[in-house]
Parts: sequence; C-alpha cells; structure tokens
Amino acid sequence: MSGFKKFLVQGNVIDLAVAVVIGAAFGAIVTSFVADLLTPLISAFGGLPDFSSLTLTVGEARFKYGNFLNTLVSFLMIAAVMYFLVIRPYTRYKEAREGREEVTHRECPACLSEIPRAASRCSHCCVEVVPV
Repeated sequence: MSGFKKFLVQGNVIDLAVAVVIGAAFGAIVTSFVADLLTPLISAFGGLPDFSSLTLTVGEARFKYGNFLNTLVSFLMIAAVMYFLVIRPYTRYKEAREGREEVTHRECPACLSEIPRAASRCSHCCVEVVPV
C-alpha cells in the first residue's frame, strides 16, 4: 500500500491530472469559440453551415452523412483555431526567446573545442586566440 501512496503523490501523476483538467477546460473554450463565434460568422457570409439534414437512403438503410460533414467542418475549424491562435504564436515566442540567449562560448579555431568567448588561449590545445 505504501508503494501505491508514493505513486499517487509523485509529481508525474499530479501533473498529468492537472494537464487533463486544463486540457478539457481549454478544449471547451476552443469549441465554444468555434461554435459561438466562427460558425455564425461563416453563416453570415455563406448561409447556415449545417449539413445535419443531408441523408442518403439505400434500401432500408439511412446514412446521415450530414452529421459527419458537420463534425468534419467543426474539427477543421478547431484545428485552424489551435494552429493560428496557439501553436503559431507560441512557436514564434519560443524562437524569439531562443534568439535572445547570449552566446558565452565559441569554438577554438585549431582544435574545435568549446572555449569561453573572452579567452585569449585555448585550454585544450594552448593555441592563442583573439578574445571576442
């Protein structure tokens, strides 16, 4: 029983639980954004984008492919929102942040080992180098 308690108290389980809860809440926000803002905006320009009434009847079987089309359009809009409003800005932020990191080391021109930028002599091969 003590091993199970340790497992539950570990940071991984708690982090995962928090991630699932936040992910579900964020998913609800994105779904609401698409359903309440984007879909009415699209319907204002192109008519109501509701395909649920589209069906195909073959013999006794009735295929409701309109519901599938609604789900597919919703998925594509959610994916576009996630890409343009979350993934793309976050990627740009990370790239900008990585570009700001100060370079503290450089390569020795003789032995190609890593030396501090301000060094005047390589600590590996003792070649004199010009400090940067």
